[in-house]
Amino acid sequence: MPRKQSKGGPAAKDMRLQMDAFDLQAALSELVQAHQFRERKATYYHGISVTQCYALSSIVARWAMTLNELASELYLDKSTTSRVVDSLVEKGYVRRSRDSADARTLSLEPTAKGLALHSKIQRDLVREMRNLIADDSPATRRATIRLVARLASMASKKFGR
Repeated sequence: MPRKQSKGGPAAKDMRLQMDAFDLQAALSELVQAHQFRERKATYYHGISVTQCYALSSIVARWAMTLNELASELYLDKSTTSRVVDSLVEKGYVRRSRDSADARTLSLEPTAKGLALHSKIQRDLVREMRNLIADDSPATRRATIRLVARLASMASKKFGR
């Protein structure tokens, strides 16, 4: 819960900044923990695991990618990523095809069924977010989006992306 802030000069502003940074760290930590817990509890979302959902989303976003690229994007090892992809292929959401530039390389691509599922999942997630931010002002929404995007960028850089 955010702390009550006092007014004052430069030292007070620095203290407020320090307190806000502390509160932001605490809120983000709570968010990440809740999100991770949700992922462990919500084993399946529309018939696929959360990890499969992330994989499908990455494949749809890039349209075609290799297993190594997907493993890197998901921060998973190649064997785990391969099992995730195998399950998506088995369910008909992803297909493997030979890369046009290098016939030795398999490319992962979404199927029409995979695109439809991805679309449904995205609609549900956007509806969730819309309900969450509906009472906030447009300025607050945009500032929140900018902050979360900066945090995501910082985290990506920190982990080598």
